[in-house]
Amino acid sequence: MEYNHQSLEKKWQHFWADNGTFKPSESTDKPKYYVLDMFPYPSGAGLHVGHPLGYIASDIFARYKRLKGFNVLHPMGYDSFGLPAEQYAIQTGQHPAITTDANINRYREQMDNIGFSYDWSREIRTSNADYYKWTQWIFMQLFDAWYNKDSDKAESINTLIEKFETSGSLGIKAVSDEDVNEFTAAEWGAYSEEEQQRELLKYRLAYLRESTVNWCAALGTVLANDEVINGLSERGGYPVEQKKMMQWSMRITAYADRLLRGLDTIDWPEPLVEMQRNWIGKSVGASVKFPVPQINTDIEVFTTRVDTIFGVSFVVLAPEHDLVSTLTTEAQRAEIEAYIDKTSKKSELDRMADTKTVSGAFTGSFAKHPITGEDVQIWIADYVLAGYGTGAVMAVPSGDQRDYVFAKHFNLPIVPISDTQQLDEAADANKDGKYINSGFINGMTYEEAVPALVAKLEELKLGKAKVNFRMRDAIFGRQRYWGEPVPVYFKNGLPYLINESELPLLLPEVDKYLPTESGEPPLGRATDWKYQDQYEYELSTMPGWAGSSWYWFRYMDPQNADAFASKESVEYWKSVDLYIGGSEHATGHLLYSRFWNKALKDLGFHNEEEPFKKLINQGMIQGRSSFVYRVLDEEGRGTNQFVSLGLKDSYKTIALHVDVNIVHNDVLDTEKFKASRPDYALAEFVLENGKYICGTEVEKMSKSKFNVVNPDDIISAYGADTLRLYEMFLGPLEQAKPWNTNGIEGVYKFLRKVWRLFHDAEGNFQVSDEEPTKAEFKAVHKIIKKVEDDVERFSFNTSVSAFMICVNELTDLKSNKRKVLEDLLIVLQPYAPHITEELWSLLGHKAGSISYAAYPVFNPAYLVESEFAYPVSVNGKMKMNLSLALDLDQKTVEETVLANADVQRYLDGKAVKKLIFVKGKIINIVV
Repeated sequence: MEYNHQSLEKKWQHFWADNGTFKPSESTDKPKYYVLDMFPYPSGAGLHVGHPLGYIASDIFARYKRLKGFNVLHPMGYDSFGLPAEQYAIQTGQHPAITTDANINRYREQMDNIGFSYDWSREIRTSNADYYKWTQWIFMQLFDAWYNKDSDKAESINTLIEKFETSGSLGIKAVSDEDVNEFTAAEWGAYSEEEQQRELLKYRLAYLRESTVNWCAALGTVLANDEVINGLSERGGYPVEQKKMMQWSMRITAYADRLLRGLDTIDWPEPLVEMQRNWIGKSVGASVKFPVPQINTDIEVFTTRVDTIFGVSFVVLAPEHDLVSTLTTEAQRAEIEAYIDKTSKKSELDRMADTKTVSGAFTGSFAKHPITGEDVQIWIADYVLAGYGTGAVMAVPSGDQRDYVFAKHFNLPIVPISDTQQLDEAADANKDGKYINSGFINGMTYEEAVPALVAKLEELKLGKAKVNFRMRDAIFGRQRYWGEPVPVYFKNGLPYLINESELPLLLPEVDKYLPTESGEPPLGRATDWKYQDQYEYELSTMPGWAGSSWYWFRYMDPQNADAFASKESVEYWKSVDLYIGGSEHATGHLLYSRFWNKALKDLGFHNEEEPFKKLINQGMIQGRSSFVYRVLDEEGRGTNQFVSLGLKDSYKTIALHVDVNIVHNDVLDTEKFKASRPDYALAEFVLENGKYICGTEVEKMSKSKFNVVNPDDIISAYGADTLRLYEMFLGPLEQAKPWNTNGIEGVYKFLRKVWRLFHDAEGNFQVSDEEPTKAEFKAVHKIIKKVEDDVERFSFNTSVSAFMICVNELTDLKSNKRKVLEDLLIVLQPYAPHITEELWSLLGHKAGSISYAAYPVFNPAYLVESEFAYPVSVNGKMKMNLSLALDLDQKTVEETVLANADVQRYLDGKAVKKLIFVKGKIINIVV
């Protein structure tokens, strides 16, 4: 019987599906282990060979953990709300659900073909109403919560209302908007319902307020910062501008310090941890107010260098700052408005990155220095961002390079404040000297000046010590159709939650998926869509990250209609033990998930502070592009002639990408090439040794480069087990590596060698129950230990090499012993599950039972060498190998060697003058 991967693999894939092989037990004494992949957004293109890399790694680990006696939860689903399906709906009029379902069916077919050990009974789709019901429910919990600084956690909004009712706002320590009111309990009681709700909105974890957003007119929606690249939308490359809109936000800043502290408790890649630390951006400093008497207000700034306050020579506001219009004099209005318009066309990332361009505009107004009382000019500049800190900075040109360059450009004062500053060519931020030109802190050191200044500012009621975070609250609304409806209606312009019993709030039907003619989001097109037939629903939908910020909980209990997951399921599975996915989610999904996890913990729905204990970022599999070289005529026009790589320097050519699927070992299939496009039909080839050799280059895998390899094609030709082994064999999991089909046949040959260990020369299944030799035990126990070590440290590529060595050794030993072959199959099963399932059943075991076999116990005794194959030389010339026990003394070795018939034949009757013996090394006979 020959190894037929196609029939064999389909057989076992159907068996696993029909028998629910990978469903974890709901009642077991086994320890639990939760392995999770970042679930995919199902695009129409399906999977290419780069996509399954992380899935294969997690599947190997999940299968390995089952063998080690764990109850393994290994689920899969789809992040199925998203902009691509909506854009397709806009273009074609087809409902996004239809596109999404078709794409999911394609993904599922491809994943089944690869043989993953997912428990598909737990599949989730974020766009299904039975799932997004609970996304809406979580939003409601966050809307009805506030963050109590005293308890350092979120609490029900009812506890805040109780405090207001008993003692007013006195002593309330909360994370809130800046403009909260002060009131007594009596004043709170006298507030109207509308006034109370308006005040509570300033405290809620999910809240509505005017925010500066990334607005993309072409897509008709707000974009997150990570969806904007160089001022253009990541999808489509459309212009993005800064715009103020009423937007839903999540008060993630309430959790900034806990998010930062939590990074010290989880096993994540350090570069990713550092990205989150930088994004959160904790700074210790002071809040300082610069009075503006003419409008009876203050400009508040946050600074980490309050010691430099006497060096302030101007104040800079973000162009979007609320006070800009009020502060702008009529003489300056045209210049200010032109500057604001220009700035709105830049993304915040562009503004932060551009350190060379100096621009700004003077408002015409002045603030008062908080300590000296002197007038300080108020400017606007795009290097200050509305969302960072307070949207205003105190400019100290002597201590900050951006302020220095700005002051030089606009001829503003640069005041030295330290006796060690060198300011001829740049700002000098050193803290080493003593202060000058600095009033009452003159002569002080940095350590002396900071507390003195904070005390003075507190005395003047113009400042205080403060910890600030760079991270801003997360914009939560999107002006799209294909997303979760927000379970909110509006009464007197204020948001109210619908009743929980009315969940899910379903997406309404619309005539088309574009904003309304009056500029409302697509949901504004829904007819008769009102709460209780009178109140307007929220017309924005939730962002793409909403459904992915809690999905690991739903896998624990996906069919539960009464809760997002039962308490019993959550208490058992707790959190994800291993999470595998891309580092591109560092400051999006991974940050938001940690935030929602902490909030749900605070509100009593589970007990885990962090959702993902260990995280691995898989590297990218890059494409290996192939090129043909078209010969150009004297005028530089393309001809029908194509020259092989090694001969192209003799011609004038242009390199063209060619479909890698018609190239094998860099040799072009010329007939398929001619059939690939009409303009290639008459192609002529200049060959090398009868072959057309293509050029190659490693690039990103994409359709435009014709280097996309479909896993279906690989599986058809070589099998899923070959694909799984080969993807691991390409290199370390975390590193980027090029896909190169050239080496895949070696892996396929390895699997056929495995098959032949169990079959005789005629293809008959033949396994012996004889006791294996020590050499056979040694070969298998080396791989038992190697794979155990490699899998635990996620070094899958080195295991594949070790498997090949082991099988070669067993082949050389002509081993077909049941004891060693069973152990080999169990160890190989996580990597190549189909062939091992088949051979396991041929050995007489119950079908499917290899998934829950016990991982073999490594016995180091089998690796201890008791004998050695000595190379035996005569007069320095190697003649033969002779195996001898390593514990023999020299006299016994001499007697044994000289008594050997083969040795005597090489001596040819000559007298032995000397025998040189080096234990464990050589034997040399001198004649």
